Amino acid sequence: MTRIRIAITGGHGQVARAMAALGPAMGVDVIPVGRPELDLADPASVFPALASARPHAIVSAAAYTMVDKAETEKDLAFSINAAGAGAVSTAAARLGAPVLHLSTDYVFDGTKAGRYVEADPTGPTSVYGASKLAGEQLVAAATGNHAIFRTAWIYSPYGENFLKTMLRLGETRETLSVVDDQRGCPTSAEDIARAMILAARRMVEDRNARYRGVFHLAGSGEASWADFACAIFRAAEMYGRKPVTVLPISSDRYPSPVRRPGNSRLSGEKLGRIYGIALPHWRQSTEKVVDGLLGRAGCEALVCEERS
Repeated sequence: MTRIRIAITGGHGQVARAMAALGPAMGVDVIPVGRPELDLADPASVFPALASARPHAIVSAAAYTMVDKAETEKDLAFSINAAGAGAVSTAAARLGAPVLHLSTDYVFDGTKAGRYVEADPTGPTSVYGASKLAGEQLVAAATGNHAIFRTAWIYSPYGENFLKTMLRLGETRETLSVVDDQRGCPTSAEDIARAMILAARRMVEDRNARYRGVFHLAGSGEASWADFACAIFRAAEMYGRKPVTVLPISSDRYPSPVRRPGNSRLSGEKLGRIYGIALPHWRQSTEKVVDGLLGRAGCEALVCEERS
């Protein structure tokens, strides 16, 4: 099997770090490309930075992700999530490489009763969602050699995310109020990373149009944020953490400038049918991440990260 080089934007993000960790075992070289060499707010920096990586495929993972703050930083959100993503895709076209772009459930309004499929009408209700949808459109316009992967509720041992926040709060709290009327598919960055590596290899080796287009990439099963928190705390108890009681609340008790989707559930049927990729159940992956964080080696790494 030919070893391929995958450049990924957003070198310090959860997915980029997970891909870099998985790359050697999966027979690929993962090259994180980020600031200052590549700055999505500066489109002129994009092509030179990516060209220097000499990639066979490009994963477009860098994004402006501050959902609430985007409401007052619309221009910045669009410059990164829309124009920046378009610049990455244009660079990929110039380099003759497929581009795999990470998008979000926020392109939907969250009112559908069932799981969202790729053909469902989009309708973002936030600046963040609108900027990501515009990014999808610019990625597709720049090159036909693209695949857009919508995901949701990402967590990992890296950076800041819901799982790590719950573990931190659980150290000093006996009870926590968590929203229970928003449902989605918690998704491990490691599971995303593994799927992206497999998909990138397929796109490099096979030009068939069926591997291009829009796909949903999310953990199997579904949960509310309160369900997710309960699973995190139960897993943590296996490592001697004290029990934490989760109090389910409605989202109207959690003030926010953004109306978040009530339904973020994404169907992975197309991804499984076309690529043969199915992500593990979110509970299984949650336990794996908690194990990595609270096991001895994980705890030592977590302390080092928090001090840095």
